Amino acid sequence: MPSLILLMIAGAAVFAYWNAARAAAEHAKQLGRDACTAAQVMWLDESVHASGIRVRRNEDGRLGFERSFRFEYSYDGVDRHVGRMVLRGEKLVSFIGPARPSVSPINLH
Repeated sequence: MPSLILLMIAGAAVFAYWNAARAAAEHAKQLGRDACTAAQVMWLDESVHASGIRVRRNEDGRLGFERSFRFEYSYDGVDRHVGRMVLRGEKLVSFIGPARPSVSPINLH
């Protein structure tokens, strides 16, 4: 009987972890798509890939997961660039990727 209770607790913990990981991946996907749209570049493969996870403290001092994701984008459809983002819970804490285009081009002449 105690082993069944432990098995149920372990199953619930695995489900909670999986559910949080999927929610973080969906949030990262939306952030990547929005960044590429704002920068007027093509978002390649229309997906993000989890590249790491570690335990970190949140602003309130509690432990939580910090997940790293990568995605690819292109300026002209030929080149490929890798963007990276780090989410701590639902909060974006780091982003490396396409920048918004400048408002007016720089004329060197």
